[in-house]
Amino acid sequence: MEIKRSTEELEDNHVMQISGSNGIVHNMEFMSQAYLRNQYSSEIDIHEEFVSSYPHEDAPLPIFLKFEDVEYKVRNIQASLKTMVSKVVTHTNSDPDGYKHILKGITGSTGPGEILALMGPSGSGKTTLLKIMGGRLTDNVKGKLTYNDIPYSPSVKRRIGFVTQDDVLLPQLTVEETLAFAAFLRLPSNMSKEQKYAKVEMIIKELGLERCRHTRVGGGFVKGISGGERKRTSIAYEILVDPSLLLLDEPTSGLDSTSATKLLHILQGVAKLLLISEGHPAYYGKAREAMEYFSSLRILPEIAMNPAEFLLDLATGQVSDISLPEELLATKTTQPDSENVIVKVRMYLQLRYKTDLEPKEKEENHRNRKAPEHLQIAIQVKKDWTLSWWDQFMIIFRRTFRERRRDYFDMLRLVQSLGVAVVLGLLWWKSKTDTEAHLRDQVGLMFYICIFWTSSSLFGAVYVFPFEKIYLVKERKADMYRLSVYYVCSTLCDMVAHVLYPTFFMIIVYFMAGFSRTVPCFVFTVLTILLIAITSQGAGEFLGASVLSIKRAGMIASLVLMMFLLTGGYYVQHIPKFMQWLKYLSFMHYGFRLLLKVQYSADQVFDCASKGGCRTLQSSSSFDTVNLNGGLEELWVLLAMAFGYRLCTYVCLRKKISICHL
Repeated sequence: MEIKRSTEELEDNHVMQISGSNGIVHNMEFMSQAYLRNQYSSEIDIHEEFVSSYPHEDAPLPIFLKFEDVEYKVRNIQASLKTMVSKVVTHTNSDPDGYKHILKGITGSTGPGEILALMGPSGSGKTTLLKIMGGRLTDNVKGKLTYNDIPYSPSVKRRIGFVTQDDVLLPQLTVEETLAFAAFLRLPSNMSKEQKYAKVEMIIKELGLERCRHTRVGGGFVKGISGGERKRTSIAYEILVDPSLLLLDEPTSGLDSTSATKLLHILQGVAKLLLISEGHPAYYGKAREAMEYFSSLRILPEIAMNPAEFLLDLATGQVSDISLPEELLATKTTQPDSENVIVKVRMYLQLRYKTDLEPKEKEENHRNRKAPEHLQIAIQVKKDWTLSWWDQFMIIFRRTFRERRRDYFDMLRLVQSLGVAVVLGLLWWKSKTDTEAHLRDQVGLMFYICIFWTSSSLFGAVYVFPFEKIYLVKERKADMYRLSVYYVCSTLCDMVAHVLYPTFFMIIVYFMAGFSRTVPCFVFTVLTILLIAITSQGAGEFLGASVLSIKRAGMIASLVLMMFLLTGGYYVQHIPKFMQWLKYLSFMHYGFRLLLKVQYSADQVFDCASKGGCRTLQSSSSFDTVNLNGGLEELWVLLAMAFGYRLCTYVCLRKKISICHL
């Protein structure tokens, strides 16, 4: 009686119960049709309908996903150290070569219009399998994975939607802005703005996001929408473009039962279930037939139990309330959850899967079921960019500016810049160059200004890419835009702050400190400070992009800044020959020299009240290593550095992002 009841419960509620905290693979062909038609007669009818109705290149391409004997392992550093030190392999899941196996021979498939639910306890490998299916993990993967019987290639990227376990959304944008920018970037170019907005409106209503549409997404230290709303926004972000294959990692986490039911009604079609235990498959087949299968193995719940809980108990080996077959009864002692029982139950389930289910799956769906030839050809054709470089630039620039504008126009940042300017102006109030001591004071102010804007710009840029790494990796894995577009928009938007604040700063300091009161001197001094700030920004971006780690980027930036500060030409003017090469790497060295040449003239006289009479500034000890004539050399070097740092940043980003995984 209990078996029948549990079977009916799973059949009626299989989608919601199974997917509560697990991964879902959903073929999303023609989602607009799926919204209106969620019940189908049979798998064959669904496949024929979707395949035959594939009309044109903008429509989602039907995909038959097959994975066979998939294995994945990662390097276990601790096990490697034990092996090297003791040469003894302990009883772990690691190979003698120091690798730990995460997936151990997973087989399954899903076709157009189907849902495949991955179920298993935490750490069983569900997320890893989803990442492999989505092309996010490629190293150390064994087995066969095909899309329309074709192995994974870059042409598949834009046909796959991936909703990660942790919601990766820009926190400062509102829900509507997030979806609107995604629509403008990813929807076909033949759609008008009105049509794209209409698509956004439809998705917002479908997923119940009307109340929070004008609220910031938030996350981390930024207040925003609730966890359930953020999860629905993440799903909306992906289904907005009708992907051929939609991968969802824990899609109902944080949702109430009503929201979860509504979400899965949108997604549901024909549901299959893959139960994973310790990286091994324990069941694969239709969700509604899961209880019947385990009943045939004489594995039954002894009390009224939710089918999902029953399956998870089996996957973890917790069989205290589960009836086992006779051959396992001998192991079921007074402590049914002992390690011995757990191991034997898992081994039994894996053995029965290998003998009963896997051969049938391989024969029916991998050997005899082939994707039509035209779909095999279509999956290999890489989709063109939906927008030109310039159109992508305009959209990404607006999005980046909206995301960062609160940082650009932060009141604390403004008070800091203006406050330091006023303090410096008061300390060097109406400074003069009539004596050697006064000249040295003013040169010291010049160097401090270089230090202030070098450090501000360097540290203002070094954390940009480490902070935005997860967003960039996610969007680049989906081929949303060109990397060059993102980088150009990022560096140009950030220049707003690196130009605005130094300009206000110099307007205050310049006239309070009594620098040369000529228009050319003022203009060139301000432009020199801006060039120093922009070069420092480029250096910061390069350091951040080279490591993409917040902690390491800050440490490296501190060391570089200290080295450039010491070789800048103020603290140590006569550097030993074997260390002089350092100053040629320092943009502070060139910036400080250019600032002196702009402000002072070699034939300008000073110290006329001394016994020796008037002297030229060039004869001052402050300029022993600086020729006050010229300045073009320093200008061109700084321009070359500003461009060179950015070129190196782009190369580092392209290399690093391609190997990063979420």
